Amino acid sequence: MPEFDLVIVGGGPGGYVAAIRAAQRGLHVALVEKERPGGVCLNWGCIPTKAMLRSAEVFETVKAAAAFGIDADNVRVDFAAVRQRKDGIVKELTDGVTGLLKANGVTVIEGHARFTGPTTVEVFEPGPSPVFAGGPRYAATPSATAIRTVTATDVVVATGSTPALLPIPGADLPGVITSDGAFGVTEVPARIVVVGGSAVGAEWASLFAAFGAAVTIVEMQDRLVPAEDKEIGGALGRSFTGRGITVLTGTTVTSIAQTGDALVVDVGGAATRGIEADLVLIGVGRRPNTADLDLDVAGIDTDARGFIPVDDHMRTAVEHVYAIGDVTGTALLAHVASHQGLTAADVIAGHDARIDYDVIPAATFTHPEIASVGLTEDAARAAGHEVVTAKFPFAALGRAKTLGDSEGFCKIVAGARHHEVLGMHIIGPSAGDLITEGALAITLEATLDELAETIHAHPTLGEIGMEAALTGLGLPVHTAPPRKR
Repeated sequence: MPEFDLVIVGGGPGGYVAAIRAAQRGLHVALVEKERPGGVCLNWGCIPTKAMLRSAEVFETVKAAAAFGIDADNVRVDFAAVRQRKDGIVKELTDGVTGLLKANGVTVIEGHARFTGPTTVEVFEPGPSPVFAGGPRYAATPSATAIRTVTATDVVVATGSTPALLPIPGADLPGVITSDGAFGVTEVPARIVVVGGSAVGAEWASLFAAFGAAVTIVEMQDRLVPAEDKEIGGALGRSFTGRGITVLTGTTVTSIAQTGDALVVDVGGAATRGIEADLVLIGVGRRPNTADLDLDVAGIDTDARGFIPVDDHMRTAVEHVYAIGDVTGTALLAHVASHQGLTAADVIAGHDARIDYDVIPAATFTHPEIASVGLTEDAARAAGHEVVTAKFPFAALGRAKTLGDSEGFCKIVAGARHHEVLGMHIIGPSAGDLITEGALAITLEATLDELAETIHAHPTLGEIGMEAALTGLGLPVHTAPPRKR
């Protein structure tokens, strides 16, 4: 007789959410976690970076206080206090997750799980506490001391991912770090090279630039945040350049070397040169945490990259074994992991649930902020849609003007015939909050007409969706009418 109805391996935003939902459905649940609950998102990703980015935003605002009629002298960064605030927020939230698991009757087992069969895991004492270095945090192997064996009717693998290092000479040098290692930086570097211009790299570049570092960001594609709409990537590049960040696109890093007190990053592309830095942050790619799990013992296959294939019910090819979150390689986002966790828990509890990946919002918390959902203009055209695009600038929005933050725009991609919303792309203040309207519009198959006819509160940033829709319909109110041909 199994000890539990369900055992979940990994307590990140997928694992702990699945545990709570399964317990709510009446299942007897165990959660195995070797670190603090909350996974990468709460401990090393979403939350701590946003806490530090908020400090950077406040610093930049106070420096510009004169523009708001406020005198502020001798403004400086106390980086230790920034980190302390971040740690306090992380602890509060992880303690909150621990409390929620307890309140829902979930049995939490601290340790590292290894499969001894499809629905049986042996739990070992965790290895040494992770150190902040250039390499992955999970390099340490678990202790050889077994704590207990756990059996269950069903098992969910929710072990997440960790940053990958580039296979280039010098990537293992001291001073070369990943996004995890960035949390171990105790002072703002004078010079930093950020390798990778997608969300992770762009956020760290934005943060360190705000705190006064000389930042160079290197991206091999032709623009920053290459997964976003072209116009968004172009706008971010121009904004970063205007803030003094050196942006190198269409450029690759060929090697890193230690020369005296500096790291020298050799880059190739339009022009080959060496860039001196005190710190190099590699923000490119992630790899699944499947090592040391003994997945083969359970018969669980992985793809060539190490990710676990699943169907839209989150089932693996092994009966009674499910996988969720980053370890599936589907969309490496915390909110996707959480929805996958809810889906898996409901399926295991006997409900007909499945996940739909058609509407997944994403946000990048640079300054200016970026968010998107649905199809980019290029992707919509490639899919065979005839499209119209609608744009509205924050500079024409009253609320943005009052905030003193009016850089950027909202762009809507819609069908040319029925005006159905296919995608929304925002760069500007509170983009991550505003994108929900776009996600809801796509989910409900709303049109530009419906967005335009919905009364939005004034003065708010949220008006930008309505204003963009009006523009797309050729009926702009707060921007000049389109030119007649």
